[in-house]
Amino acid sequence: MTPATTVPARHRHDVLVIGSGAAGLAAALHLAGDARIAVLSKANLAAGSTDWAQGGIAAVTDAQDSEYEHVQDTIHAGAGLCREKTVWHVVCNARAVISQLIDWGVHFDHDGNGFHLTQEGGHSFRRVLHVADATGHAIATNLAREAERRPNIELFENRIAIDLITTTRLRAGGPRRCIGAYVYHRERDEVEVFEARFVILATGGASKVYLYTSNPDGSTGDGIAMAWRAGCSVANMEFNQFHPTCLYHPHAKSFLISEAVRGEGGALMLPDGERFMPRFDPRAELAPRDIVARAIDHEMKRLGIDCVYLDISHQPDALIKKHFPNIYATCGALGIDITREPIPVVPAAHYTCGGVVVDLDGATELPGLYAIGETTFTGLHGANRLASNSLLECLVYGKSAADHIRKHLDDQSPNLDIPEWDASRVTDSDEDVVISHNWHELRQAMWDYVGIVRTNKRLERALHRIDLLKQEVHDYYSNYRVSRDLIELRNLIHVAELIVRSARARRESRGLHYTLDYPSPKPNGHDTVLYPSVTDPLDVLRNR
Repeated sequence: MTPATTVPARHRHDVLVIGSGAAGLAAALHLAGDARIAVLSKANLAAGSTDWAQGGIAAVTDAQDSEYEHVQDTIHAGAGLCREKTVWHVVCNARAVISQLIDWGVHFDHDGNGFHLTQEGGHSFRRVLHVADATGHAIATNLAREAERRPNIELFENRIAIDLITTTRLRAGGPRRCIGAYVYHRERDEVEVFEARFVILATGGASKVYLYTSNPDGSTGDGIAMAWRAGCSVANMEFNQFHPTCLYHPHAKSFLISEAVRGEGGALMLPDGERFMPRFDPRAELAPRDIVARAIDHEMKRLGIDCVYLDISHQPDALIKKHFPNIYATCGALGIDITREPIPVVPAAHYTCGGVVVDLDGATELPGLYAIGETTFTGLHGANRLASNSLLECLVYGKSAADHIRKHLDDQSPNLDIPEWDASRVTDSDEDVVISHNWHELRQAMWDYVGIVRTNKRLERALHRIDLLKQEVHDYYSNYRVSRDLIELRNLIHVAELIVRSARARRESRGLHYTLDYPSPKPNGHDTVLYPSVTDPLDVLRNR
């Protein structure tokens, strides 16, 4: 592609939000009355994970339920690693979040005068509010519409952040601070400068590091990798949640079968019709996701089968079509009538429970930089996320970060001359096959060696391959113009290394991390915190 001849654009805002899902848009909306905000989206506004979320959002709205019970369910699912202060902060703000969503136009399903609530794995009560089986789509659509109405919010689509700009990277004097980002404009094939007094990372998770995932293509750990390169620590990256029930079909790309199907009585079956979950846990299909995913993985390996089956066909047709219209339609289009036959399912990488370390305000260790949503480690999820707490965390921390930034809008910020992105020493690549090959090799290695069940030997093999790929990508990044695939591959390699390093450091099995070498948990659990190295070759910022 011919490089652009015009000078790339420069943008100046009070707040730069990188990511346009529930977390990012919520933060922008809460700040819209007080600051000028830029929101970046890798593709269009609805391309992120929020739009794909089916199940719903957990909140205590029933008189028989209580915030205490929600907290206890979350802590129990987290296998001893939840930060109780964080859990109470999120749970106690849940009703306010629901009220705000309703104000923004989200119409949750009702049952009579109250909300229709579903029950998902790990919850002791029905407390999951939903919009049929497309809750994420309803939230994403309404938040995007609200953002488009606000004059102080400027939306930038088809933008991929490459790296954060910090005073340290610019070798400027004074306090260390984040002051913006270099951003690749996909349509113009050029790199723009976005200056901002505050930057919020809301880029979602990193499940695309695995070969099979329920996530959209953009879930490449961008925020985690950028924050790591900027000098932020990360925690608990070994805890990757595999959703137990992704549709198994050659023409179904990453289609999730909501946990709510099991909440409404769906049973997991072997090919001969035997129900197997009661053999693994007394909660059967409503056990936490790590238990269900491991059980399915065990049965598939034991029997040498490609999938198991989820059967909801014993429920009335009307109930299935009312509560799961999207699942019913998608499966139907593939020739599967879920009112008459079981659904073939397999586990798939679904959620990144670790991430950038933040406090209760969503602030990172780098002044001026915040992180919210799946990008972060808040301490809410511990070693395993409780179902439907993810959207809740996004929205609660979106407001928390906005409230904290609002208090500091009058603070003085450095006024620095940020240089343009320097592409004078790179050329167009004629070897894009290198990127596609390395992309596939990385994801295959992570799936084979760092999946649901791990061993020391598998982790060593994965790290060896990552080291080789890392050097290749560093050489490529140093010599060729950036592209979406290159930016994302660079981030995925960093994330893969963080996952493997964290997994090697945890010499026990706990929550989502299960290793045959250490099959039992230790008496006292601790977080795995990694601190960045400034000597890493992939940390080089081409500010250059």
